[in-house]
Amino acid sequence: MDMNMTAWSTLYRTMHAQQDQRTLTRATLRRILVFARPHRSRIVRFLLVSVVLSALAVATPVLAGWVVDAIVQRSSPGVVIGLAAVIAVAAVLEAGFGLVSRFLSASIGESLILDLRTRVFDHVQRMPVAFFTRTRTGALVSRLGHDVIGAQRAFSDVLSGIVGNLVTLTLTLVVMIGISWQVTLLALVLLPVFVIPARRMGARLAGLQREAAEHNAAMSTQMTERFSAPGATLVKLFGRPAQESREFALRAGRVRDIGVRSAMVQWVFVTALTLVSALALALVYGLGGYLAITDALEPGAVVSLALLLTRLYSPLTALAGARVEAMSALVSFERVFEVLDLPPLISDAPDARAVPDGPVSVEFDGVGFAYPSADKVSLASLEEVATLDTRGGVEVLRDVSFRAEPGQLVALVGSSGAGKSTIAQLTPRLYDVDTGAVRLSGVDVRELTSESIRDALGMVTQDGHLFHDTIRANLLLARPEAAEAEVWDALRRARLEDLVRSLPDGLDTVVGERGYRLSGGERQRLTIARLLLARPRVVILDEATAHLDSTSEAAVQAALAEALEGRTALVIAHRLSTIRAADLILVVEAGQVVERGGHEELLAAGGRYAELYRTQFASEDQPAVA
Repeated sequence: MDMNMTAWSTLYRTMHAQQDQRTLTRATLRRILVFARPHRSRIVRFLLVSVVLSALAVATPVLAGWVVDAIVQRSSPGVVIGLAAVIAVAAVLEAGFGLVSRFLSASIGESLILDLRTRVFDHVQRMPVAFFTRTRTGALVSRLGHDVIGAQRAFSDVLSGIVGNLVTLTLTLVVMIGISWQVTLLALVLLPVFVIPARRMGARLAGLQREAAEHNAAMSTQMTERFSAPGATLVKLFGRPAQESREFALRAGRVRDIGVRSAMVQWVFVTALTLVSALALALVYGLGGYLAITDALEPGAVVSLALLLTRLYSPLTALAGARVEAMSALVSFERVFEVLDLPPLISDAPDARAVPDGPVSVEFDGVGFAYPSADKVSLASLEEVATLDTRGGVEVLRDVSFRAEPGQLVALVGSSGAGKSTIAQLTPRLYDVDTGAVRLSGVDVRELTSESIRDALGMVTQDGHLFHDTIRANLLLARPEAAEAEVWDALRRARLEDLVRSLPDGLDTVVGERGYRLSGGERQRLTIARLLLARPRVVILDEATAHLDSTSEAAVQAALAEALEGRTALVIAHRLSTIRAADLILVVEAGQVVERGGHEELLAAGGRYAELYRTQFASEDQPAVA
């Protein structure tokens, strides 16, 4: 490595070492060792190879000096050729061990990334819905990307760098002192001139990079929100494109200015250090040449010292910032552990059992519930706030009790925000109740396995979500083992068969992000087809037909009536047809069930249901669904 490359590598290490510095605890280090334990044999081999590479790097300059001495001393050609052959062998060995080192480094690093990513991914999947409603998706994805790769650097780069640099530095100092302690002392005296500017410039560039990263993150957020289908529609309908353009250009211009400043700082720094390195090399040649002329030093030794100079400065500058660099890399582990340490609110009991076979009843017994506070389900760093709100949530449900017998259809009606959707979310145990109990077939859901609850219950929400995948993949999410005929049967019952068959790719048609290549009604009917394919024993419909026109809704309601045959159903209703078909109507207001009964019975009572009927349902003239 020449002096210019040494300057650049020094700048890079010190700049990135300033990015994020914290104090790591012994507990964190112990957890890191736990992750490293499965790879310990490869780590040992990697370190041994790094030691060999360091020894070969120091040996080459010494051999070059011996060649010069052999030439000056007019040795036989065989000696020179022999030394050249040894240098060639050393080069071949260095290349070979370099390949082995690279393979081991990549193997350890990629295996570690696999372990961390799968652990974090599996853990995040177990988090409650409240976690996802509060967390910025980009920040969470960054933990699986940037921070996991940063953790990998702790092993593949920092660990090998420290070991390799220590060995190289030790061997270089021993050899240089053995050749000439005077020249070695001179090289060490000039070291602060090389290191101090690197630390200061590194900190300055790190600050510029952080500022540029913040602006880039803001631009990414703006693009992500504005380039999505609903975001682009919103900007076109209500936004001001010119103002959006000005805001984006302002941030982009700031990033440009920072880029220019960073480039100039880097070039000034590298030029200065290259000049210092050249002066140091001149002093080595000057003092070494003087000693050689006075017969105090061999000419070859001067060449060896000059070549060893870069082997001295590079590891010294690297080790000078090794602690900060190591902390900067290892802190990524801490950020990953921060997510892993956030306990899921929902977990299976040790003795959890499956939902009993046969038709399933749903019972709410004195249920009280408040959504969990932020500090229980989220992280400040994932929300990009200073501190999380520790206040408890406002009680959403109070003493809610009802029972849906097997095969019954229970309709939930009430004002917006009354708690209907919360009741729907508590049934499949997306949250746990604070007081009372939710029971399936008489068993508290907290005593049942999550897998059996998912198999027994099916839910369609108002904004049924679809993945950016094919129609087939979105349907098979409900039941991966379903046969092709069953898929088409579900589409037929959801009144989508003709549409899908008319598409060029049929079931292999990609629906787009969140299904936006389909109309709202088509998207909702596809989610209903997914429910029909799942064939659950309990069906929960959270205003599932809200996006359908009257014709489509009548067709889907007929399909749902067929699907609900013999199954328990909880339906948040907004259409008269659903209410008339219900065996039991629950009127929910302010988190309580204020009325219950049949349609005619509640109308005759003249209470809240009658008021809702007059304001929301009376204008409808749709036939009841049997």
